[in-house]
Parts: sequence; structure tokens; C-alpha cells
Amino acid sequence: MVMTSPDHRYSMRFTPESGYTSAWWHLTSEPFGAEPYWYAAVGELVPAEVLAAVTDALVNPPPAAQPDPWQTLDAAGWARDDSGAARSTDGMCTIEHRPVSELHDTPEWHIETHETKFHELGGRRIWHAHFHQNVPAHLVNAFVTALTDTAPLQRGMHEPTAHYRAVQEPSPLSPQQVVDAHTDRLKAITARVRAARRRQTKPAPAPVHTRTAQPAARR
Repeated sequence: MVMTSPDHRYSMRFTPESGYTSAWWHLTSEPFGAEPYWYAAVGELVPAEVLAAVTDALVNPPPAAQPDPWQTLDAAGWARDDSGAARSTDGMCTIEHRPVSELHDTPEWHIETHETKFHELGGRRIWHAHFHQNVPAHLVNAFVTALTDTAPLQRGMHEPTAHYRAVQEPSPLSPQQVVDAHTDRLKAITARVRAARRRQTKPAPAPVHTRTAQPAARR
């Protein structure tokens, strides 16, 4: 499945693959003016709300000043280790900005979530994400902001995509409230996409030609 943005500058591809090491979602851009090519890849079990935060940020106008994802992580209380990577308070998620090395041709943001074991942090990987060095910082920050949000996610009881470590509690929201919130979000996104489309198709105003008035001829 492939989805493209209204101006065809971005595309999102869904390619289900087996195994925990494969990426299911691929988001790419096309070079446009001074904007370079970039890509992002996300694994299977990433929460939909986290991925949606990135696609929503693509629809919205970019901020005047690019944010710093590290500040978002610091504000959320994620600890930094000696290598500079940030780790969640439960130790299950690690975020690092990998520099150029023998293993990495370009710097990139790398996010991984792992199961924890007794006296050990390196359990089986749950999902991962990569952001190419050219990905705008506000898109990475949208991902990080949603990832560090402590608000509970709305899921059906015993949802098969939920990890067994997730704590499930009855929601104070009714099913209709959850549906209405999702519908309102989609309507808002649709309105922004249509507005962007109208701006692209609106014809430019015709140039106004001015002419210096000539003095009237005398008899």
C-alpha cells in the first residue's frame, strides 16, 4: 500500500515483513527545491498514535524555528547515558543520534524498544525506527513528543497488537467518545489537506500594467 501527499512530495509505503528486525512503514520525500531527499522507517508494533504524529506534522505548516528533540526528551525525564543516548524511565526504550561511522554512512536518529529481563536490559526487540539525517527536526520531534507522552492509549481489551507488558485499565471514555475524537481528528486533517490543495491550484493574479499618463495634445 502506497499513499502520497497532495503535492506528491512525500509518500508512505506499508510493506509487512516477517520478523522483529524488519520495518513495516517507510516514509520518503522527493527532492523539492532546496529540500533534500530523506526517509524514515518504522517497525511493526509502533503505536499508531506515534506514527500518526509524524504524518500529521507533515500536513501542518512547519514551525518557524526547528525544535530540538533532545530538549523534549530532557523535559520528559529521560536519562542520558555516557554515550549520549536517552533512555526511558522503564528502561525499555532507547533513543540515540548515531554519528557517521564504519557501520553508518550518515548520522541518523535511531529508536529501539526492547523487552527487559531480570538484571538485564537487552531483551528481545519489540519495534524500532530510523530517521535519516535529512529528516526535518520537527518531524523527529513530533515522533519523540508522542512517544514520551504519558497519556494512556485507547485500545480494545486484549488488543492483539498490544505488548503483554502494557497495563490495561478500564477507560473513562465511552466507545462513542473515542470514535468521535478520531473522527474529529480526521476531519481536521482533511480540511488542512484541502486548504493546501486550493492554495496550489489557485491561479496567480494577473499582473497589473501601469502606464504613465500622456499630456493632452494642444491645438
